Parts: sequence; structure tokens; C-alpha cells
Amino acid sequence: MAIVNVTPDSFSDGGRFASVEAAVDACVGFVASGAAMLDIGGESTRPGAERVAPVEQVERVVPVIEAIRRDARFDSIPISVDTTMASVAQAALRAGADAVNDVSGLADDGPAMLDLLASSDCGYILMHRLRPPSADSYSDRYADAPRYSDVVREVRAALMAGLERLDLHGVARERVVLDPGLGFGKTVEQNLELIRRSDEIRRLGLPVLSGLSRKSFVGRVALGRDSDPAERLPGTLELSAEHVRTGATLLRVHDVGEHANLLREVWVDRKPW
Repeated sequence: MAIVNVTPDSFSDGGRFASVEAAVDACVGFVASGAAMLDIGGESTRPGAERVAPVEQVERVVPVIEAIRRDARFDSIPISVDTTMASVAQAALRAGADAVNDVSGLADDGPAMLDLLASSDCGYILMHRLRPPSADSYSDRYADAPRYSDVVREVRAALMAGLERLDLHGVARERVVLDPGLGFGKTVEQNLELIRRSDEIRRLGLPVLSGLSRKSFVGRVALGRDSDPAERLPGTLELSAEHVRTGATLLRVHDVGEHANLLREVWVDRKPW
């Protein structure tokens, strides 16, 4: 799942796709390198990021989605829109997106998002997030660390509660992917615990998404120090391989070709989820 952030301030690739043409060209390369899905986002969710108004998110993501959908090279490639706002998701779906990647787990715009999901047949990625990005910190920089009695059990319980809300609105579970929210309100060790025990999330019977690409805890684990996102590819590959082994089946990544090669080496002979 290739990350295509149409933003000026994302932590790793902000400003890289400053035009529709640049974004589409990047997507051509991602698909050629092995991407099976494109995730288009118009709002950074890095710690400390400021909110982007829905109308501006629409102005960023819809032209890119429309351009991709006009291009025959992407005929078989599904698109997700990375947003927590129902109005942005609705505009993206009308433009040709197939799924909504909601990192708030229905916290930001839940009633409207549920209504949208109930009225469509799109896919939905349900993520756990302890707190909004504006109130969060990088995983290795907490002054007051997030407190969980058992991070895996609490994340699993929160995802189950989200699934129950979706059930009540008639959203079929086969449309849903679960995301434990690595890097969102978790310390370095809490993120690692979620990776180690990913099978406990997978036992809910749905695919599990891994979203650890180039995040700060990856650099802290791999390099033992503060690091730049560009330094974190080797650590990202190592932890992605481990997450696949423990239950993740969809990888949301910046470095598509490297991860495609990785999956050929580590994928085990089992059901997709």
C-alpha cells in the first residue's frame, strides 16, 4: 500500500508531491515497483500537526484521484483516501476512491462517517488512536508516556468497540481492515509489543494493516538514537518483516520496491488473514 501524501508537512515526504502531475508520476513508479494499492492523503497526521480544513483536503486529494482514475495504467489498482472527515471521504469516493483510511477510528467525525459507510459499499480501515496528532508526541520523545495496563488488550478492545459501531450501521465486516495504530499514542516499547502480539489482533478475523514505515520508534530501535526518516529504511524493513510474521497482511509504506522484495522473501504459506 503506497503512501502518497499530497501535503507540505508530512513527517517523511511532505512537499514531495506538490502537483497532480508529480503525484501521478510517483504512483506510476509505485505500481511498477509492486504497489497493490494507493493511499492518498491531504492532511498530515504526524505528532503536532495542525488540522487541515476539509475543503482544503478535498482540493488536495480529489484532483489526484481523478487523474489516476483517468489513467488506464491504474485500472486494476484500488485507492484509499487517508482522512478522518466524512465530507472528504465522500468527495474522494465520488472521484473514484475505493476505501477510507480513518486514523481516528471514528473519533473525529464518527456519526457522519458511519452514515457515509452505511450508504456506500467502500472499504474501511479502522485504526486505534489514543489521542489526536495535535496532542501527541513522537514515540521516543514522550515527557509523559501513554499509560496502558496492557497495550495489546486495550487496543484490541477499542477495535472491537469500533467494529460493534460499524455492525450497528450495517457495515459488513468483510469491508473492514484493522490497524493497531503504531506510532499513534504509543511508546517505543508499546509499539514493539503490538508487533510481537499482532496475532491477538488478527484473531478478530479481519486483515491487519501495518503502518510503521519510517516512524520514529523504528529509528530508535534500529539505530539506538534520534534519527532522520531517510535513515530508517533498514529498520523499517526489519520490523515490517517481523510484523508480517506475527500477523500483518497489508503494509502501508513509503518504500514500495524494497517492501515488495521483502514480501517475496518472508511471506509464509497461510491464508491472507
